[in-house]
Amino acid sequence: MGEDLIPFLSEQSPLVQALLAGLFTWGVTTLGAATVFFSKTVDRRLLDAMLGFAGGVMLAASYWSLLAPAIDLAEQDGGPGWVPATIGFLLGGLFLYGADKVLPHLHIYKSVEEAEGPKTNWNKSILLVTAITLHNIPEGLAVGVGFGGAALGVPGATIGAAVALAMGIGLQNFPEGIAVSMPLRREGMSRGKAFWYGQLSGMVEPVAAVCGAAFVMWMRPVLPYALAFAAGAMVFVVVEEVVPETQEGEYGDMATMALMVGFAFMMALDVALG
Repeated sequence: MGEDLIPFLSEQSPLVQALLAGLFTWGVTTLGAATVFFSKTVDRRLLDAMLGFAGGVMLAASYWSLLAPAIDLAEQDGGPGWVPATIGFLLGGLFLYGADKVLPHLHIYKSVEEAEGPKTNWNKSILLVTAITLHNIPEGLAVGVGFGGAALGVPGATIGAAVALAMGIGLQNFPEGIAVSMPLRREGMSRGKAFWYGQLSGMVEPVAAVCGAAFVMWMRPVLPYALAFAAGAMVFVVVEEVVPETQEGEYGDMATMALMVGFAFMMALDVALG
């Protein structure tokens, strides 16, 4: 599949590549949300394992698809590779930290009363969608930056690597769709509405992907910073939200092993296609 896909994408403009990849990742979120039509609940053990896997994918992608190319590019430009990687990485984490503080949002297993950010009268559906959307913005940017970097001929940033990143992020979006739609269905929301809110959180990814690709193509000097920024934002999400959520229940060990599998899977995928 990858061998047929990469030549096709190579014929498209970087913005079209980013758009198609963003639509794919949104589509997988939609598939996850669609499970609400077949069940009212999802086994906590299964969801924790899927979220753990997603965290592993994000951690591996942060290095192999983003930080490593950022370091290589900075060194190719004649500067110390660690400078833009460090600055961009920390800025990405600070961006998500700031967004957490100014936007009301709700983690998956929490009640409305435990919502984070400013006090609000938003209902649970809006709070859940906001939380997952915060995750998806840096993921979409990462995909777009990956394709933009490939178009600029960045060492280590190939179309194959960008495809691997999009595939990895798409796979980890599946449980995110479930994590929004299922709790809403359990609380009595109709299947159609629960599905709508579940897929809504992924809608931002195509937009963010195109913006990321356009930004780095028009401002080539910021590319290593942009790559590291996306990495920092994704690592922040994993450490601040994904890992704690999977460790709160009784299946923490299983979630940890799933994270290891997700990390190994994404590492192998990136190396194989990159």
